[in-house]
Amino acid sequence: MKKLFYLSTCNTCTRIINELDLPEEVILQDIKTEAITDAQIEEMRRLAESYESLFSKRARRYKELNLKEKNLSEADFKHYILDHYTFLKRPVLIYNDAIFIGNSKKVVEAAKQAIHA
Repeated sequence: MKKLFYLSTCNTCTRIINELDLPEEVILQDIKTEAITDAQIEEMRRLAESYESLFSKRARRYKELNLKEKNLSEADFKHYILDHYTFLKRPVLIYNDAIFIGNSKKVVEAAKQAIHA
């Protein structure tokens, strides 16, 4: 699979998409207009090995719902990601059998190397 999950209204996602210089076969999915499916989150978890690694603790709703004070389980992380797109740490790139989560320089560089190797 070659797919990028992103938010079209996120300037960081847009910058990273441009920086990655994605090949045409990479499918872009705007998670605000096309919700993540259960099968997609399962595939992400298989590659990432946890839902928590896919979960954004920087999301505004994380603070609004006071989730920091709760002891969230893997099932909770999955539920929140499927419930509202802002809980997915983004962008998420699945390229062949590798997953790249988030916008750190290290992750973006590793994604670039995987794409253009």
